[in-house]
Amino acid sequence: MAMTMHVDIVSAEEAIYSGPAEMLFAPAEMGEVGVLPRHAPLLTRLNPGEVRVRHGGEEESIYVSGGILEIQPEGVTVLSDTAVRAKDLDEAAAIQAKEKAEQALHDKQSEIDYGLAKARLAEAAAQLKILQKARKSAGR
Repeated sequence: MAMTMHVDIVSAEEAIYSGPAEMLFAPAEMGEVGVLPRHAPLLTRLNPGEVRVRHGGEEESIYVSGGILEIQPEGVTVLSDTAVRAKDLDEAAAIQAKEKAEQALHDKQSEIDYGLAKARLAEAAAQLKILQKARKSAGR
């Protein structure tokens, strides 16, 4: 039996995942990190992207809009404003959000917050990447 660690993935609205995991992958600011049981304590910010939880030979994919990854001896916690299981993402909404953010970045006459537009573009792109990956996995 493989060693496991306790993982909690929590959004502002609800707990998305709480249970054992053999490994966790997360989109940290410094690059993707892999976490195994007994990982050294760590606190880092997350970029928008995919958190993958591996347990029992299966992997669950969860979109996070960014947030915090905390690794402690008693477990791993992912805190994010928005966290959604990949299977629950809305592709049409993600495409629309991406197009809207791209238009805002290209519209020079608009008084927009470019930082906010870039953040929204990164979130939409991350969602679309997860959806494409899920579609490829389902087609195997």
